[in-house]
Amino acid sequence: MTTAAREAHAEDASAVVGLWHAAGLTRPWNNPEADFATALATPSSTVLVLHDGAGHLCGTVLAGYEGHRGWIYYLAVAPDRQREGHGRRLVVAAEAWLASHGAPKVNLMVREGNPAGEFYASLGYEAQDVTVWGRWLG
Repeated sequence: MTTAAREAHAEDASAVVGLWHAAGLTRPWNNPEADFATALATPSSTVLVLHDGAGHLCGTVLAGYEGHRGWIYYLAVAPDRQREGHGRRLVVAAEAWLASHGAPKVNLMVREGNPAGEFYASLGYEAQDVTVWGRWLG
């Protein structure tokens, strides 16, 4: 039995960041501890967590709304708990959180070669005709 997704608390940081590492979502140029803390400290973003009935962390997702679009980041499901519907539950929870904060649309980015694209397609997401550009500010 899985509990409903809930907003993370500061004391969840270690387990959440550990799961992000285990799921291969972290990159050397990002600081996942800072991303977690910033999401919790900013009213327009959150980290949602999903636990099983025994209290074990099954998955997480970071959701944020910048006033124009909602965004989903760090969707992670524990490797030994994949293909049980946890990812779908987390996406639905993130979409509900974003909608409740006024987001009319949700976007997400999938790195080239990541097979998660098929998962998102199964949830009704479509590849968009855009190129992501970036620049480091510091």
